Amino acid sequence: MKTFVYLKATLIVLLISSVCFGIAMANPKVLVFSKTAGYHHESIAVAVPAVIKLGKENGFDVDTTTDATKFNTKNLKKYAAVIFLSTTGNVLNQAQQDAFEKYIESGGGFVGVHAATDTEYDWEWYGDLVGAYFKSHPKQQDAVLHIVDNTFIATKHLPAEWKRFDEWYNYKYIANNLHWLITIDEKSYTGGENGDFHPMAWYHEYDGGRAFYTELGHTNESFADPLYLKHLLGGIKYAMGKGK
Repeated sequence: MKTFVYLKATLIVLLISSVCFGIAMANPKVLVFSKTAGYHHESIAVAVPAVIKLGKENGFDVDTTTDATKFNTKNLKKYAAVIFLSTTGNVLNQAQQDAFEKYIESGGGFVGVHAATDTEYDWEWYGDLVGAYFKSHPKQQDAVLHIVDNTFIATKHLPAEWKRFDEWYNYKYIANNLHWLITIDEKSYTGGENGDFHPMAWYHEYDGGRAFYTELGHTNESFADPLYLKHLLGGIKYAMGKGK
């Protein structure tokens, strides 16, 4: 009888240990949200699998959706960060906005990619979270980017001057208290409208959480470019709370 009780107790301890170990070893998760209520970027189709691949290679799981009902308090608790991947227009209703605000206030992370600044123009809180609102863009072309912070996790691998082809946004609003990472040289291309200081990527702590934005990522080719992918990965890691 004593042997049976001992064996039973041992099995229970092993079961509890296995469950706890599984919880400890579970990968953090991010949610990629790519709903569009305006222009739909063709690059979303290649960007989503690229982020999934980044997750597999770097120890985090990736859920993807265009379903705004996923923005509820219970579901958002699953994620270390939420990525707005070239979203456009008004993509969340009031209840969903409230849930997302609570998620950030409780320490959640946000990543905005490219057209995330062409989203939710009537939601002031979101404008300050993402950091800017889109105004216009010239034709796609080569331009020179300047890395203004080469110590951050999303930029420390980049050359001081980075020439690349993309679609370059002008902004009608840029928030205060952002930590600048990349600027664009308006003399290196045609159609820039923000002047000598024209930011392209930044991060900041906001309302209890962390936010990173990169304007880069309009083209399909971006999501096969190792420099760009490492840049995006760094932003995701920051948003997840895995350092600067």
